[in-house]
Amino acid sequence: MFNKILIANRGEIACRVIQTAHKMGIRCVAVYSEADINARHVTMADEAFLLGPAASSESYLRGDKIIDIALRSGAQAIHPGYGFLSENTQFADACASNGLVFIGPPASAIAAMGSKSAAKAIMEKAGVPLVPGYHGANQDPSQLRAEAVKCGFPLLLKAVAGGGGKGMRVVNQLNEFDDALAAAKREASNAFGNPDMLIERYLLQPRHVEIQVFCDAHGQGVYLAERDCSIQRRHQKVLEEAPAPNLSDATRQAMGEAAVKAAQAIQYVGAGTVEFLYASDGEFFFMEMNTRLQVEHPVTEMITGQDLVEWQLRIAYGAPLPLLQSQIRLHGHAIEARIYAEDPEHDFLPATGTLSYLKTPLESRHVRVDTGVIEGDEVSMHYDPMIAKLIVWDETREQAINRMQQALEHYRISGVTTNIRFLHALVDSQPFRQAELDTGFIEQHQALLSPPSKLSQAQVLVLSAGFFLQAQAVAHHASTQLSPFAQQNNWRLNTAYRRTLPLMLGEQLHQLTIVHQPQHDDIHIGEQVYQLHAELIGDCLHATLDGHSIRLHGALNDRQLTLFYQGESYACQHYQEQFGQQDHSATGGLTAPMNGAVVAVMVAQGDAVQAGQTLVIMEAMKMEHAIKAPFDGVVEAIYFNEGELVADGAELLAISATEQEAVSL
Repeated sequence: MFNKILIANRGEIACRVIQTAHKMGIRCVAVYSEADINARHVTMADEAFLLGPAASSESYLRGDKIIDIALRSGAQAIHPGYGFLSENTQFADACASNGLVFIGPPASAIAAMGSKSAAKAIMEKAGVPLVPGYHGANQDPSQLRAEAVKCGFPLLLKAVAGGGGKGMRVVNQLNEFDDALAAAKREASNAFGNPDMLIERYLLQPRHVEIQVFCDAHGQGVYLAERDCSIQRRHQKVLEEAPAPNLSDATRQAMGEAAVKAAQAIQYVGAGTVEFLYASDGEFFFMEMNTRLQVEHPVTEMITGQDLVEWQLRIAYGAPLPLLQSQIRLHGHAIEARIYAEDPEHDFLPATGTLSYLKTPLESRHVRVDTGVIEGDEVSMHYDPMIAKLIVWDETREQAINRMQQALEHYRISGVTTNIRFLHALVDSQPFRQAELDTGFIEQHQALLSPPSKLSQAQVLVLSAGFFLQAQAVAHHASTQLSPFAQQNNWRLNTAYRRTLPLMLGEQLHQLTIVHQPQHDDIHIGEQVYQLHAELIGDCLHATLDGHSIRLHGALNDRQLTLFYQGESYACQHYQEQFGQQDHSATGGLTAPMNGAVVAVMVAQGDAVQAGQTLVIMEAMKMEHAIKAPFDGVVEAIYFNEGELVADGAELLAISATEQEAVSL
């Protein structure tokens, strides 16, 4: 077996490979960009080498640098993970030319499946069922139009070199074809440098079912069941499960045997995935083959009890397949959810920021978390915004769904917008529970996937107030809190202590009045009064609100609070109208109070400003925050423009005042 390998990747897959390699006694070499100098995969590896700047083109895509590092470090093989160079034929060839084992298929197999049209021609010859359509070399528009008529409508135009949904158009009738073809060609040319198209019959409400295959260098191949990956947005997977619901044993066998036949047709070696479209009438058709380990491989591991990375390493070393087809057993049901830094409310746009608070569910035989980040790490614009993969297993699909729902409630992140609430709603929706699956699931059930909040606005405000008050109490010594004479709270003999608490929820400012009673607090919001008894233990608030016992968690960062309850999060701010000298001199609090974007700069360099005047407006997690002048002065410098992203603590601008030094805001 290898004694040292290099992992040419980053994030959770690099950590995943290191974990198995170490279990097998194999030393690991990591590579990293300047943005990843403190990344988890770097600290897990036995040694690590800097590749270059943050941009992938100057780091993780530099195959020449990676091979040089492998040779200098004494690594015998390179594991490419997925993405980056994992399906790059030139890199696979370069590894072989330099005496390094590429832990993946031969370059010829990657090349054969790299073009969707060429792959379909190979599969057609091997007898693997194909969707009706055209995948020929003649790309003349008139030829493509004629082939479209033969195929029938609706049809799908797809870039032959495509991926990730780029260069794809659904065409419902012939009069739409010309415009759709021109648009798809432009998009494909821009994305891949290749405008060529293939045509497929567009199956209505198909499922995306894929088969995990493994082949060794001795001509043997097996399939390790299937995964249903139908839950997608913009042709990208969101949720995967294994085995596929409502798939007969006969169909599973037929699909598995077709997948092995497809792999053996290109002399495949290693881990691969053959993807099929599964129609409602039970027919299935070859779609494409991914010549690498898939993101969703853990669900297969959970139901087979096999470590697929270990299989990869053993097969790459020349060993035969660990199991025969007859020895592969399936047990239970597994589901994987991809935790992304993205905003489902805004077309799943990727988000950036610092993971200022990160708590994951406890791992067990039922729950697994594959991740490449820890609390305090940054989700940057340079790489894929996936934070982690959350995988659950149980005896039945229903039990696995319940496990996933519970695990998502225990996954708590603050500092960056995530899709956790969306995933929680998805797995708990009745159509998903009833396995009414197809690739248009998210679009069809959008209303179910954006349900009303579990807590009302008033409940969020009252519970936020309780958290702020309890956090303040915990921060002081208990004996100080017991003495009314040691408090600066306007305490009066025989009079209940009253105080106001201004809270920002969304864009609205709420003035709460808190009246402290012996056993609880009366919290006034307008004309309404709520009774709250609360105790903060760690980051968990144990509260009784108007007789309703409730437990929720919170992440408090200065005046910014995020509450977590049943898979949902609520952002609230302890509002401060203007900052006094004591506030900013002690804490530097007039710098950016959070990661976010500059919405507006209200002043210009040289402007005279007055205390309390709004200088800059920032936005984070849909909440605006006004940065105000702490005193009369003059704007000395402005460091950010409107629309720019700002990190927590960054200087926004500086003002000077008479008899005062310039202060950074």
